[in-house]
Amino acid sequence: MNYEINTNLEINCLMDLNKLKNLQNNGLKVNKSELARRLGKDRRTIDKYINGYQKSNSRNRTSQFDAYYDIIDRLLNDSYKVFAYKRVLWQYLKDNYGLEGAQSSFRRYISSIEKFNQYFKEKKKSVKAPAPSRFETKPSEQAQIDWKENIPFVLKNGEMVTVNIFSFIMSYSRFRVYRLSLTKTQDILFHFLDEIFGIVGGVPKTIITDNMKTVMDEARTEYRQGKINNKFYQFSKDYGFKVHPCIAGRPNTKAKVESPMKILDELLAYSGELSYDELAVKLKEINERENLSFHSSYQGIPILDLENEKAFLKQVPPQSIRKQYSIDITDVKVNHSSMISYKSKLYSVPPEYISKQLQLQLQVYDNQLHLYYNMELVTVHLISQQKLNYHQHHYEEILSKTLPHDSDRISKIAKENLKNIGARFNNDRT
Repeated sequence: MNYEINTNLEINCLMDLNKLKNLQNNGLKVNKSELARRLGKDRRTIDKYINGYQKSNSRNRTSQFDAYYDIIDRLLNDSYKVFAYKRVLWQYLKDNYGLEGAQSSFRRYISSIEKFNQYFKEKKKSVKAPAPSRFETKPSEQAQIDWKENIPFVLKNGEMVTVNIFSFIMSYSRFRVYRLSLTKTQDILFHFLDEIFGIVGGVPKTIITDNMKTVMDEARTEYRQGKINNKFYQFSKDYGFKVHPCIAGRPNTKAKVESPMKILDELLAYSGELSYDELAVKLKEINERENLSFHSSYQGIPILDLENEKAFLKQVPPQSIRKQYSIDITDVKVNHSSMISYKSKLYSVPPEYISKQLQLQLQVYDNQLHLYYNMELVTVHLISQQKLNYHQHHYEEILSKTLPHDSDRISKIAKENLKNIGARFNNDRT
């Protein structure tokens, strides 16, 4: 067998010095001082490389975010919380754990750790919408409205609710107002708009909206103008603005409101740790933060630019007009007797809502209480001066939970009990 033997021994750099190790082991004396002079290195460096030292191609660098590794790992594995974007996680840590550091640096850190980066890859939408064409409007020219709807949220007591967030944004100043609601009824829409016009100090000339059912009876399409709901049309006439619905399937028409809606994904990071009231407070904090922040995309601070816009807005109508669109909204909890309290009077709801939180709407123009749960109307009561106000079918359902009787027997007992309750607590009840 023939072996090829290398007869060349050249030392051109530090990495070549390892070739001298075998020679040194066999008794050959290596002049390390001479090698140091020729290579321009310290004698100790020469000795280190002869003995096999190899410089690492990567550096073991530490990050300012390493201290948050365990917290990030726990948050991303929380079954309730959702972090839609790396920005949301950065903001959550900044608000709740005192994180310091630029958002761009934090995103790079997350991307450098495979399991963290994979979390956000799975959250990323596979289809991206086309980029909208940029356009700007004059002060007071328009506002855009939208709902971020059907958001599942776990309250801190473990109850799952579905919430909706109404978004209003002035197109010139980008001043925005967010409102939390369990429902999306037309009465709520009127109430929010009336309230917001008061907040911004007037009414814009045009409101751009999608084809939401509370605004449009027939959707606007590429080939049809659509039909505005009569009640909303009257509302627009009373407040003095024009309605401009988008073409169905083209959300980019109202991109000014669509883009800021992504900010609201931040709320999902708090799922499981807030009550409904605390969720409303958190939404307010986000709202104020965005209005006070400098936004590089349009080089402005919304709350300051709104001041320039106010002078051009139309005046809100007089109170005599606004009153008919006004409703009082209150969050109420159902007690163990399946009743809610309003002005020291009790009103019944079906027993499956016991211990749950409902949204109470007081509609002045028809003197009724409307109770909703997760967008669904639960019941309606006429406002009463009676202390106890039961719908008989609610009372029958309550009895059926405790009495082992058929429906006819339950109905008979319910009538008798309600008669006795009325005689004792409600003098005007027959």
